[in-house]
Amino acid sequence: MTPILIFDLDGTLIDSAQDLHAAASRLLQGEGLPTLSLETIRSFIGNGIPTLVDRMINATDLQPRDRTRLISAFLDDYQAHATDLTAPYPGVEATLTQLRKSGYVLAICTNKPQRPAEKIIEDLGLSHFFDALVGGDSLTTRKPDPAGLHYLQSSLGGGPVVYVGDSEVDAESAVNAGMPFALFSEGYRKSPVSEIPHTVVFSNFTDLPSLAENLLSAPA
Repeated sequence: MTPILIFDLDGTLIDSAQDLHAAASRLLQGEGLPTLSLETIRSFIGNGIPTLVDRMINATDLQPRDRTRLISAFLDDYQAHATDLTAPYPGVEATLTQLRKSGYVLAICTNKPQRPAEKIIEDLGLSHFFDALVGGDSLTTRKPDPAGLHYLQSSLGGGPVVYVGDSEVDAESAVNAGMPFALFSEGYRKSPVSEIPHTVVFSNFTDLPSLAENLLSAPA
């Protein structure tokens, strides 16, 4: 069976923190409130936009009763500007090209809503690398529930999988799915690498193909 690499999106394949911060700033300004720092918004990333907005509510004078409206406003604004400042991490495109040439099936499992995630990878010229994408609203559950990872594995032929991500949520997802986890150390993790369960760790995408080859059966 063909081996599969499943990737997280934000903080793994793409550095989207600046666009998320810009959207958060516009939302707060529209509500007549002070903005939050880039580092604060970066610390809120990892569980999807509804959770990011929840954390903004907890950190500011935004009102919990407005949650549904705020999430909708954030999503509408973010989707209109999602690639203004966002870019793939260094080496991502070359690495994905190499992995595809080596015969791997590639997919994405993210807590970002599916349509915005699909549009971002399309706008960044990455969509042709991937055979499938599961977003935070694709199924009835989202990470760290393993359903998305299991769904992708099953729908892509049932081959052995490595999950590649950057965060505590990604690590927990891999543990729950019973899959090896490759931790990208340069993303949005909140804990030291030593405290995040992982099978391998890397800081440069050019190292990923050899790590994948060691973790999975070499493609034919």
